Amino acid sequence: MTFRLAPGVDEQAFRAVDERVQVEVAYHQPGFLRRSLGRHTDGRWLVLTVWASRDAADAGRSALDAAPLGEEFLALLEPGSIVVDCFDGVG
Repeated sequence: MTFRLAPGVDEQAFRAVDERVQVEVAYHQPGFLRRSLGRHTDGRWLVLTVWASRDAADAGRSALDAAPLGEEFLALLEPGSIVVDCFDGVG
């Protein structure tokens, strides 16, 4: 997932919510393997989440969407900037 922060969102506040998403939601999902946060020099952000399967990824996304914390997380992002891609491992 790539995105920009919504105008006026404090980076530290965003990172605190992102950490909560990782600890309170992602870590508890079956098939979750790893999650990393990155920032590009142009202001875009990346959340890279690795799942054991496509089904686990879909279920994890649904769990975040259903969680009140997921709504809080998404409220910090610029809506038109959000891009979600899913890649299958090949090696």
